[in-house]
Amino acid sequence: MQRFDVVVVGAGLAGLQCARLLAGHGLTVLLVDRKQSLEQGVHTTGIFVRRSLEDFSLPPAFLGPPIRHVTLYSPARRQLQLESPHDEFRIGHMGPLYSRLLKDCQAAGANWLGSSVYLGTEPAAGGSLVRLNVNGSIDTVFARYVVAADGAASHVARDLGLDANRRWIVGVEEVFADAPLSGPPRLHVFLDRRLAPGYIAWVAEDGQAVHVGVGGYAAGLQPASALHRFRSSLAGLVPLENARLVERRGGRIPVGGILPNIANARGLAIGDAAGAVSPLTAGGLDPCLRLSELAAKVIWKYLTSGDPVHLAAYDGRLFRRRFLARRALRAAYDWAGYNPILEAGCSVLRLPWCKGVAERVFFGRGSFPDVLSPSHSRSVAAVRPASSGKPQKPQAVAVN
Repeated sequence: MQRFDVVVVGAGLAGLQCARLLAGHGLTVLLVDRKQSLEQGVHTTGIFVRRSLEDFSLPPAFLGPPIRHVTLYSPARRQLQLESPHDEFRIGHMGPLYSRLLKDCQAAGANWLGSSVYLGTEPAAGGSLVRLNVNGSIDTVFARYVVAADGAASHVARDLGLDANRRWIVGVEEVFADAPLSGPPRLHVFLDRRLAPGYIAWVAEDGQAVHVGVGGYAAGLQPASALHRFRSSLAGLVPLENARLVERRGGRIPVGGILPNIANARGLAIGDAAGAVSPLTAGGLDPCLRLSELAAKVIWKYLTSGDPVHLAAYDGRLFRRRFLARRALRAAYDWAGYNPILEAGCSVLRLPWCKGVAERVFFGRGSFPDVLSPSHSRSVAAVRPASSGKPQKPQAVAVN
């Protein structure tokens, strides 16, 4: 039986980030995913916010042009134009980006096991046994620690006895190529409860691709029908007549906020599995990067010291306190269940002294609470061990 310090189940952005950092710390890591190629079955639009672009070394070659403009549409399609002095968003080419990050994981020393379906995990002396279906053959590996990075409906988190997401929206989108860009790159956001109950419809265009999507609570959303109606309504707004459909995406997005119980002595959850998504905007890429970085530090400290006190820094209840305002705004948005209420709210936002509220939502830097000390470096190398291969002295972790 193969033995590893850590088994990471799920090779999305969260799993790739965590596996790379753990391997860089000198731990033996197995990264597992049901897909053989990470360029298949991408679920996210891949919009990175300015805070992520400033704090993490994302490969520029896999990012689209910067976006500074946002147009917010009321249910009646009245517009509110927002413009930032900064480069606020860039759309990631997520398939190629995942493949690049996987190569970085392997270069750091992580072991990769694709085409492998997670079957379950159970306690064992000193860790856990993880059962996998690897290309049709059942295999079991030993892990001192297990990381759940397998999405919103995480089976790994369930088997570890961690909390599960109870509230989510369903999103579906189409990606088009060869669509001409009229004007600067722009994010179009549509508020319409009949079209997207509980969330939004969106168009993200940066001159390289156009993402057209709809999201909402599953109980009130027929995704394919809603997307067709939305796309048909865009004539004259986004030139898709000669565009080429290259990809369809869809998936669940948790919006209940980070879960309280996301770690124990056997394992922890990251990314969507931990509910690390903004309850208001449903943005999840920045939270997953930050929480994965914290998870890697906590796991390294725990496994190298054997002291469970280090797990106390990875407590979802600490983060939930910082999400009170966003959770309240999510509740208020759910309460505004009728388009006339949303229309009135959008009219208020168009007033000069209220426009700043919308700017704060779209351009604010509070996508996720800071989980690392202010001195953390943009570079992954800053959290890797010294070249001697021996672990560095742990940095202090501040949850503020």
